Amino acid sequence: MSSLFGSLGISGSGMTAERMRMDVIAENLANADTTRTEDGTPYRRKEVVLQSAGSSFQNVLDGVQVAGIVDDPTPPRRVYEPGHPDADAQGYVTLPNVDPVTEMTDLITASRGYEANVTAMNDAKQMFSKSLDILRS
Repeated sequence: MSSLFGSLGISGSGMTAERMRMDVIAENLANADTTRTEDGTPYRRKEVVLQSAGSSFQNVLDGVQVAGIVDDPTPPRRVYEPGHPDADAQGYVTLPNVDPVTEMTDLITASRGYEANVTAMNDAKQMFSKSLDILRS
């Protein structure tokens, strides 16, 4: 019985992690053109850092967890747009370090990871149900 709940927990932790990744990717895409944040600088792309749920070998099998959300160290882009309100004296605007193609690729990867965890969870539930049917007969 504990192995069933263990497999459900592993899948659940994976779904939670992938959902967080999708939320952060959506934030990145929404701010792809934000040239001025509260501190006056362009938006910085965010990344989700994942880690295993434990340090021992057994705990590594217990799933994944979000360790944190960090700023991507990639430098911002500079684009020549002299009419932009945030352009510098030379006419360049500093834009966020968000690449929509990278974000969409990451979104597909996170979505597929989420789907794989849903499939694993459903398969575990099916195996548990069939085990109960065998025990009843």
